[in-house]
Amino acid sequence: MKKEFSVTFPGEKRVAAHYNGFTVQTDQSVKNGGKASAPEPFDLFFVSLATCAGIYVLEFCQARDLNTEGLAVQLHAERDDAKKLFTPISIDITLPADFPEKYRNAIIKTANLCTVKKHILGQPEFDVRLVNWV
Repeated sequence: MKKEFSVTFPGEKRVAAHYNGFTVQTDQSVKNGGKASAPEPFDLFFVSLATCAGIYVLEFCQARDLNTEGLAVQLHAERDDAKKLFTPISIDITLPADFPEKYRNAIIKTANLCTVKKHILGQPEFDVRLVNWV
């Protein structure tokens, strides 16, 4: 399977990504010269991590016909100014009140299967290059 995205520049500090008929808009914060009309690109990294863990958690519950009312996932990230990175990144899962005790450890293990997280931990290779260079 191959994934391909294209990026366009609709004006000012806005950047849009296009994939499979969808467009994801980004903008810079006012502090960074934008109008804050959409999330900043780096924020989408956190959105990707949180929603990836979320779909794993949801599918875990759905596969077992477990109640999902009140099920929630929250991501918290703190910037380490010395490292200039966000670390630690914490993912909190809120379970429904009637969630079975026997599945508590399993749902944490399931959330850790998130494909986005696996890619980060696997340190993918990047190849940035010029095309159509004259």
